[in-house]
Amino acid sequence: MFLIYLGFPIYYLTKEAGMKQLIGYLMVLLFLVTYRQLYFSMAKKSFSYWLAVQLAIVFSFSLFYHLNYMFLGFFPANFIGWYQDKRLFKRGLVSLVIVQLLPFIIHVVKTGSYFNAKEMIYYVPFLIIMLISPFGIRSMNRRMELEKALDKANQKIEELVKREERVRIARDLHDTLGHTLSLLTLKSQLVQRLTKVDPERARLEAKEMEVTSRAALKQVRELVMDMRAATIAEELLQVQQILRAAGITYQYDGEVDFSTISLFSQNIIGMCVREAATNVVKHSRATHCSISIKLLSEKMNIVIRDDGMGVSTGRVFGNGLRGMEERLALVEGVLTLSNHNGAVLEITVPIIKKAEGAAG
Repeated sequence: MFLIYLGFPIYYLTKEAGMKQLIGYLMVLLFLVTYRQLYFSMAKKSFSYWLAVQLAIVFSFSLFYHLNYMFLGFFPANFIGWYQDKRLFKRGLVSLVIVQLLPFIIHVVKTGSYFNAKEMIYYVPFLIIMLISPFGIRSMNRRMELEKALDKANQKIEELVKREERVRIARDLHDTLGHTLSLLTLKSQLVQRLTKVDPERARLEAKEMEVTSRAALKQVRELVMDMRAATIAEELLQVQQILRAAGITYQYDGEVDFSTISLFSQNIIGMCVREAATNVVKHSRATHCSISIKLLSEKMNIVIRDDGMGVSTGRVFGNGLRGMEERLALVEGVLTLSNHNGAVLEITVPIIKKAEGAAG
């Protein structure tokens, strides 16, 4: 559609005659060639050469034919905006200014007369738009590049999340089922040996195997339920139940609206909070645990405290702490562990809020 504007110079050339008309048509044809080549050589060194040819054609038309041909400058103005290199962009912009202004200056020198108000109103607004359009094109292209980079980053995050989930599932399967299946294997071998020697004991061992296998089935179900993405609010309810079931008193401090936070960030944060509460139950020997959540302008701060053994007395988190650090790395979160009348786990996460109207 942009090429429709070439109809105007072709129309004006019909009013020319002889060699001047022929050269004009040849320049229009060359202009079309430069237009095509510029589109196919944006990332190549030849881009600047073709742009220089196009600017030279605009300059020649404006100087030797008519000043109205200056409007062809909108074509190179568009391509100048495609420069990503700031130095090349400035060089192209200066070239455009020279190509557009020099014919006016030469016209004034040759004729000895300045433009009247009507001519100024005719030329100046379009000239201003032409000279600022490369900035708009460049800004639009940079935004498009940023959007592409953001899409790539989001894809990478999704891949990392999937990879992390696979690692987590493998780790959970090993922790929950590995020992159970090993136990069932040993007991099945024992039952085979006891079948003829001590049938009663073999029956009891088989009964224990049944109980163990049911427990393993329950663990698998819990693991499957655990795979779905959960919000921070849902995980806090789970944490409350875990702590109370372990006989640990629980206190929560924070009136935060989590609905503005992306589900991806909520899932990561929620899993870390639950992992921290699980560590309190398994390792701390605490009687009380408190969780404080503060949502600041650009980050979320979570502090989990217990009144247990602390860190320096030999409390070790192992894979749990490493898993939390790996998850938080996906959202550029930071984890610190310290002592203050027990263990203090602090998590700081930069917050990316959901866009308005975006689907949850």
